[in-house]
Parts: sequence; structure tokens; C-alpha cells
Amino acid sequence: MISFLKGEVIYKDDKRVILDKDGIGFEVFLAPDNLEKIKTGEDLRIFTFLFLGEKVMELYGFLTEKELELFRILKGVSGVGPKTAMNLAVLQSIEKLKEALENGKMPAGVKGVGAKKLQKILLEITGKIEEIKKIGKKIDSADEVYGALSKLGFSRQDIAAAIAKIPENIKGPEERVKLALKYLAK
Repeated sequence: MISFLKGEVIYKDDKRVILDKDGIGFEVFLAPDNLEKIKTGEDLRIFTFLFLGEKVMELYGFLTEKELELFRILKGVSGVGPKTAMNLAVLQSIEKLKEALENGKMPAGVKGVGAKKLQKILLEITGKIEEIKKIGKKIDSADEVYGALSKLGFSRQDIAAAIAKIPENIKGPEERVKLALKYLAK
């Protein structure tokens, strides 16, 4: 897995950049909102997600870890492809996304997403939030923190990283899950 790239932007268009990393050009797709912030010739660090489709292999890039985490959540919603998830991920959190969906204030680049699909995304995100609350109430041991988060669809690597960020003074499993979810949503 390619977690991030750091290199010089040698090409940019309305969908992607080509990043020169030690003489190798990586094509990285970015949301229009992020592309506006990037200039050709600048050194850039991009958090990445390698998408392997049936006939395609594409690298999606994000300027922050929060965007990458939201992308991972969104691509888990049925009917949401990686390009739509990438464009929605610029909002950086589930809460901001939910607010944007409810207010109809979508980020640039979110095209071809009708009202029904937006309602479905909102419903599934709301469902995840409710599921998180239910699981948080049922947990009563530290080992169950991992189990609860994995049931929500988070990867082993992401769960381990989130659990590692939890301060040692937080002892209750319910509080540990809530805090881990905050880290995962960033």
C-alpha cells in the first residue's frame, strides 16, 4: 500500500497531478477543491489510497489524513464510487459531510450525484453514527474496543493507529471506543 507520496508536482490538470518522486511520475487523482490549492513546481506531500478495480488501478490523493479517513468511510457506502468519495472527502469529517448533505452545499466536483444517492449516503452515515452509539454502550473490556471497531468496517491498521492515540488515563471501554472513533473520523 502506498500511504503517502512526497515530491515535485510536474503536471496538473482539472482531475489529477503527476508527482515526481525520485524520477518516477505518480499519477494521483485529487478533488477539484484540493487541486485549486496546488501549483505546478511545488513540493507536495499527499496522503494516498490505491484503488484496485476490475480493470483499473488508480491512486487517489488527499491533502490531510482526515480527508483520507472520510474517503475510506464513504467508499464503504454501496453505490458510492471512489471519485465521488474523493470529492466528498474534502469536508474532512462525518459531521461536516452530514451538514453539507442536509443543507445541499456540496463540494466542487460532486457531479452526477442525484438527490436519491445523497439521501442514501446521508442515511448510511446516520446509520453508522447510530451503530457507533449502540456499540459504545455494550462494550465492557479493552479487547472489545478492537472488536467493535472492526464490526464497523475499519481496517486492522486504522484501528491499531486509533487505539495507540488514546491516552492511558482513559480506562472505560465505552470512552475508549468513542475517542477511537473520533480519531478514525479525522
